[in-house]
Amino acid sequence: MDNRAIGVFDSGLGGLTCVRAITKLLPGENIIYFGDTGRVPYGTRSKETIINYTRSDIRFLKSFDIKVAVIACGTASSIALDTVKNEYDFPIMGVVVPTAKAAVSATKNGRIGVIGTPLTIKSGKYKEEIEKINKDAFVVSNACSLFVPFVESGYADHEATRLIAKEYLKPIKEAGIDTLILGCTHYPLLTGIISEIMGEGVTLVDSGMETAKSLKKYLENNNLLSQNAEEGTCNYYVSDSVQGFEELGGMFLNKAITGKVEKIDIEKY
Repeated sequence: MDNRAIGVFDSGLGGLTCVRAITKLLPGENIIYFGDTGRVPYGTRSKETIINYTRSDIRFLKSFDIKVAVIACGTASSIALDTVKNEYDFPIMGVVVPTAKAAVSATKNGRIGVIGTPLTIKSGKYKEEIEKINKDAFVVSNACSLFVPFVESGYADHEATRLIAKEYLKPIKEAGIDTLILGCTHYPLLTGIISEIMGEGVTLVDSGMETAKSLKKYLENNNLLSQNAEEGTCNYYVSDSVQGFEELGGMFLNKAITGKVEKIDIEKY
């Protein structure tokens, strides 16, 4: 058993959907969350920049003596995880592998769609991981560059978002997929619109929830579960505005987090 905290980071608010899933599946665990709101978005940056940002984010989390780090960011998981995962003395998990496994298990016709940030899609990481499991799987992907700013601007259920989503999802829908990976942890907030457009026959795979399931299994198998009898704590840190994060963070978590967020200087790490 291990009562140390779980470290989770994302480029901004999206990783909170993963935190929400972790607290649901592992209510006794303590969590340290860092949202790199001062450097968001990651999805349009260079590979070198993403790796550098990921290293500083993990160094910040390491200052809390965490037992595991979760990269709750599709872009950082796709681009940086393979580079940084052996650089620290604690395990580091990403969202791609557990989500790819879940999608392969869910599909009935072997046709899987992936949506994510431009860099996530360009990396081809989801396709690579899916084909490791099923080499005959058909994978179609599309970058949805406006989804993150729409969500973080509070436009998760807005007609403008619905219109752009129809354009983004058109080639995915036309490919006849029956399973769609939400390859960015912001996208679960768009589930209503995406489901409406894709139709009832398409299963949506939430990368945050699948990562939380994988984390739970890892902690159980390695005797690292917390012994907390009470509900665990969650401390939030950001690299920019606290107020903006508190307001939108409550929407991601379905609960208020006012007064629980602290701004830090990520450039020190």
